[in-house]
Amino acid sequence: MKFDFEGQTAIVTGGTRGIGKSISEAFLNAGAKVIATYRSNKTAAQEFKEANSAHADNLDLQSFDVSNADEVTKFFEYVDTNYPSLEILVNNSGIRKDQVLAMMKENDWNAVIDTNLSGTYLMSKPAVKSMMRKRYGRIITITSPIGRLGFPGQANYAASKAGQVALTQSLSKEVASRGITVNCVSPGFIETDFIEDLPEKQKEGYLGLVPLKRFGTPEEVAHCVLFLADRGSAYITGSVLEITGGI
Repeated sequence: MKFDFEGQTAIVTGGTRGIGKSISEAFLNAGAKVIATYRSNKTAAQEFKEANSAHADNLDLQSFDVSNADEVTKFFEYVDTNYPSLEILVNNSGIRKDQVLAMMKENDWNAVIDTNLSGTYLMSKPAVKSMMRKRYGRIITITSPIGRLGFPGQANYAASKAGQVALTQSLSKEVASRGITVNCVSPGFIETDFIEDLPEKQKEGYLGLVPLKRFGTPEEVAHCVLFLADRGSAYITGSVLEITGGI
């Protein structure tokens, strides 16, 4: 399936590593101008920029914290000044700070909720206002089946991911009449640094949960994001597309 995003601008938060990196690269390869954001890992951002030097004219790296309202405001002021329109927002930034609830520090609860859930709100609000002017837009949030299934030690992460789905479903109804669709992509176990760094026994345990008996790839997640961002997906909104191998 070939995609064409020529003339469109896409923001991908957390867009220089892992799944976000693959999403950014997929949009670049499909002709979009991509603003890939990151919070603090300058080394990874530079490596990403060098790896995609062929798309230098269409790639813009911006560093800020999606959970900081002032920084988000400044970022969108930059976007409004430098880009004629915004067609696509991918809310991909996310963190985990795992611990059983009885032992979880309040700071760790707040940090995960602030980045994963409040960050989605803070990014989506100005994006919607921008998209409304053109009466067209695509907002895609990367959530997780953990929000539906729950995992021990991940109450904060699960709550943030369930909240992202609820936010998506509500927002999709608010902006449908303006030609803006709002959806979630929900990856399961994907071959990123998170999987690679796990002990072999734990990896085998996770693999045993997957009916397809393999982990997914970041490229498979990116393909589904581009599918929902495509103009041909105009009748899909308020949905959650799971990429879990059947979990």
